[in-house]
Amino acid sequence: MTTQTSTTSQAARDAVAKVSTGVFIDGQWSEAASGARFDVVNPATEEVIATVADGGPEDAQRAIETAGRVQKEWAATAPRERSEILRRAYDLIMARQDELALIMTTEMGKPLAEAKGEVAYAAEFFRWFSEEAVRIGGDFSSTGDGKTRILVSKEPVGPCVLVTPWNFPLAMGTRKIGPAIAAGCTMVFKPANLTPLSSLALVDILVEAGLPAGVLNVVCTSKASSVVSPWMSSGIARKVSFTGSTAVGVRLLEQAAEHVMRSSMELGGNAPFIVFEDADLDRAVDGAVAAKMRNMGEACTAANRLLVQRSVADEFARRLAARLGALSVGDGAEPGTDVGPLVEEKALSKVQELVDDAVAKGAEVICGGSRPERPGYFYAPTVLSGVNPESDLMNEEIFGPVAPVIPFDTEDEVTRLANDTPWGLVGYLFTQDVDRGFRMGEALEVGMVGLNTGIVSNPAAPFGGVKASGLGREGGRVGIEEFLETKYLAMPRT
Repeated sequence: MTTQTSTTSQAARDAVAKVSTGVFIDGQWSEAASGARFDVVNPATEEVIATVADGGPEDAQRAIETAGRVQKEWAATAPRERSEILRRAYDLIMARQDELALIMTTEMGKPLAEAKGEVAYAAEFFRWFSEEAVRIGGDFSSTGDGKTRILVSKEPVGPCVLVTPWNFPLAMGTRKIGPAIAAGCTMVFKPANLTPLSSLALVDILVEAGLPAGVLNVVCTSKASSVVSPWMSSGIARKVSFTGSTAVGVRLLEQAAEHVMRSSMELGGNAPFIVFEDADLDRAVDGAVAAKMRNMGEACTAANRLLVQRSVADEFARRLAARLGALSVGDGAEPGTDVGPLVEEKALSKVQELVDDAVAKGAEVICGGSRPERPGYFYAPTVLSGVNPESDLMNEEIFGPVAPVIPFDTEDEVTRLANDTPWGLVGYLFTQDVDRGFRMGEALEVGMVGLNTGIVSNPAAPFGGVKASGLGREGGRVGIEEFLETKYLAMPRT
């Protein structure tokens, strides 16, 4: 493992300087009503790289009123027109992939190659939903007695509240904005205050692509409740789509209940990564590196508990430690960096506390286990063996580059261990036994299963979980349904 010390490059500062940093309401950029701004920090250098307008209740009210006023006109827009806006936005994102990736790396920390991958992934949601916009259908049938025709149509649900997290600052926006535009919904959008720049850069792209004023309204803020609560209580918003922690999701669901709002929630995870003794270990290690180290482990889909059959557990841990220990830790913008910083000091402290707790309860550190002595919020890729099931990291999202390996003996035992959690977003399963693969895939209480793969996210697939991991699905053919209402028209036969 190597480390580098750096400062924010001039190229990164130049890319960031092009981003509009106000509130965006009714097609216009402006300062927040209060005039306040908040800092955005490069987690690799701890330097302030930008300040962003710090919106509040007055800005929020103006944004939701605009979305409500524009909704009817936007809903009447031809599906092909909405489709072409999304397709043009896709092309613009891909044309600016390098610049958008540099902005993302600078505000969030992930290595530049990974940021470029996210830009392409984010753009694909716009291309996917540009195609879905012209395929919104309905149904025609008759009642059983033949006396009444049944005509079923789909209509936009109405103004939507969109709230995204910091860990995938571009893709989480496009995953929500894409289907909302395709369905004909207006939006109010609050990006994460830790990583607002990627989302703000997206706004200008959508304007250039031809999105009409008032369809998308964006308010960043250092205090989420000051913006989101007025939107939820306005009586104007008809849907909320949130990605973030389960605790915040629960509060939003409580607020949504007051106005019976449609709700989509992509919440926390505690993903089991299961390796049976018949698995191809090389493939399993590759999958573990992908599932654990994507985004430095700061992903709700990250492998949180690596459950490995006892006969191969030591060998798996050894191979995984060799892979992770060889990764280069440093500024994501520097060539050769494999692992960037965590997003902030608080996240770094939490990861260290979880590792310390596991070690105090008997875990052995195979590699890593500490932070490098350098500026920035870095943590060494870590593999732990002999983890006590009572360790805190077994029951909390680690959100960092820490891989705890826990041995198991039987299929029944690992099924119980995997499902012994309130969350159910994703599970990973490695075996060469086809019957076991299907059996375990059905037994896992999750919304998504990766069978012999460490990556499940794809715009063509329905992303989402069960239990405390959320409600609804994003992406795939069902993704646009979350933004549509079903209307039934009865026509008697005369």
